[in-house]
Amino acid sequence: MKLVRTAAAFALLVLAFAQGALAQSYPSKPIRIVVPYPAGGGIDLIARAVGAQLTQRWGQPVVVENKPGSGTIVAADGVAKSAPDGHTLLLTTDSTMTINPHLYAKLPYDPVKDFAPVTQLVFLNQLLLANPAVPANNLKELIAYAKANPNKLNYASYGSGSQPNLAMEMFKSQAGIQVVHVPYKGIPQAVPAVIAGEVQLTFSGAASSRGHILGGRLKPLAIGGRSRLALLPDVPTFAEQGFPDIPSNAWFGLFAPAGTPHEAIARLHDEITRMLKEPAFNQREVVAKGYELIASTPEEFTAFLAADSAIKARAVKISGAKVE
Repeated sequence: MKLVRTAAAFALLVLAFAQGALAQSYPSKPIRIVVPYPAGGGIDLIARAVGAQLTQRWGQPVVVENKPGSGTIVAADGVAKSAPDGHTLLLTTDSTMTINPHLYAKLPYDPVKDFAPVTQLVFLNQLLLANPAVPANNLKELIAYAKANPNKLNYASYGSGSQPNLAMEMFKSQAGIQVVHVPYKGIPQAVPAVIAGEVQLTFSGAASSRGHILGGRLKPLAIGGRSRLALLPDVPTFAEQGFPDIPSNAWFGLFAPAGTPHEAIARLHDEITRMLKEPAFNQREVVAKGYELIASTPEEFTAFLAADSAIKARAVKISGAKVE
């Protein structure tokens, strides 16, 4: 019996040593962060900022690889099928993990089984924006005008199943109003369309719209998230105005392929969340961009993903969006 206990203790010691050695040796080669969006966007910029810091701290190159298109599916599938060693990562948004599973009839990846969550970096809380000619300054006034003028208002989205489409369809359902959907290719087309009066409403982040708001070219009616944004403190949240369930935000999260060693995930999480909380980095890459810092643990992120998926499932159902 004593011999068995000694053997078990020795096995645990060997395992602890091996885990410690792995944590010390990771990363052992260059890291690739795959971003399923074009270069120059918000998620690409934060990926490059994180990558540059990790390169300095770890002495291994961290390269950002942009793989846009196909609704983020190609990039996600590629990472899901990569070696689970922590050297290929996916930095993506809710589209990949909590919208696509309800939007597409079939996906080549399973968002739960094929990935290991590392951390949710930030929330990107979206503003509901109006052309200044719209006779409403808050949600109550917008609802009253829309009810008095059904289908007179149009809103721009980035396509069926996009965040603005889901948020507005949920808002329409809860408010009992009729607003016409006009899909555009993306933010660079949707926001100017509102400014020009082609459509009256859209959703956008603070970083890309704040200049237009301060210049009087756009009027903010509400913002998603748990609290008001420091960059635009006078804009009330959807929750403040009686609509706490409107999914008017996106998020950026880091994932590794399923089966990646816990030690690699722990080191990635610890280094990146520490970085996000450092005052200079936080001010430059989070606060100044209009993001809300999250920096969750893998366990917190996993629980959040389940809850967010349920919210997005409801929003997709209400919107009627489907992609075969």
